Amino acid sequence: MTVLLTGCAGFIGSHLTQRLLQDGHRVIGVDNFSDFYSPTLKYENMECCLKHERFHLNKIDIRDYESLVKLLSRYEVDMIVHIAAMAGVRPSIAHPLDYHDVNVNGTVALLEACHQFDIKSFIFASSSSVYGNNAKVPFSESDPVDNPISPYAASKKAGELICHTYHHLYDISTICLRFFTVYGPRQRPDLAIRSFSEKMLKGEPIPVYGDGSTQRDYTYIEDIINGVMAAIAYVRGEQVYDIFNLGNSKTIPLKTMISTLEKALGIKAKKQELPMQPGDVTRTYADIEKSMRVLGYDPQTDFETGIEKFVSWLKKREMNT
Repeated sequence: MTVLLTGCAGFIGSHLTQRLLQDGHRVIGVDNFSDFYSPTLKYENMECCLKHERFHLNKIDIRDYESLVKLLSRYEVDMIVHIAAMAGVRPSIAHPLDYHDVNVNGTVALLEACHQFDIKSFIFASSSSVYGNNAKVPFSESDPVDNPISPYAASKKAGELICHTYHHLYDISTICLRFFTVYGPRQRPDLAIRSFSEKMLKGEPIPVYGDGSTQRDYTYIEDIINGVMAAIAYVRGEQVYDIFNLGNSKTIPLKTMISTLEKALGIKAKKQELPMQPGDVTRTYADIEKSMRVLGYDPQTDFETGIEKFVSWLKKREMNT
């Protein structure tokens, strides 16, 4: 199978590229190597794949429809897996126009390309952010998601809606995957686990927003990739539009996350206490019953083990740079 994968050089995208190649697929990688964080880190993510004969890297912005058309004219693509996005809740409040442009217009460009080239399978990377401060827990795919509290969350909800539109109009089989706080090797440097770890290793204080009681459903990257691969297999065999949570279905308070890092790093964190930030949700918590039943999704990595694996990777990377 030939997969066009957007955001191939990012955290999740690079792991998915590696897995697809390992499983014998051909990957047409698309990434614009934006400066949201260092492009050097993204090329570092790609080191394991760049010389692979079934991997083709293309520096393209997903909003550039003409370039997408040229690319799809060169390859016979069976499926598009759309991971690329402007990511992050807090930056989206500062730059809402950019988030709408990339996350909504870029998704429309890819779906229109699907329509024009008769590509009938599409995977969209959504986010647990769409649930906002949902009072009901755990969050289920059937819950209303009409009250996003950040431009990022709103853009992901908009992406799910436009996916449904193209499924309805053109029979594009589509799955939207709501990722819950993914962590592990190659994690983006702006995300808390990596940011905190790097600051702790340097003896710098870590910013703690609120009283430490906010909770996240941390999900290890390998479990997420297994879920995406299950979704790929499912969407290929069904004429469907569907939404699935990919989480660990366990909540970890911020203060527990910090203490787990302290144990794994062998360093006591210096904390800078700050007020809660606009757009931050109080907790995320995935109901994964549907994903387990339909996709066979079954996350295996507990939080302490995942943190140990992440810290091992980070220390090895620090020694080699």
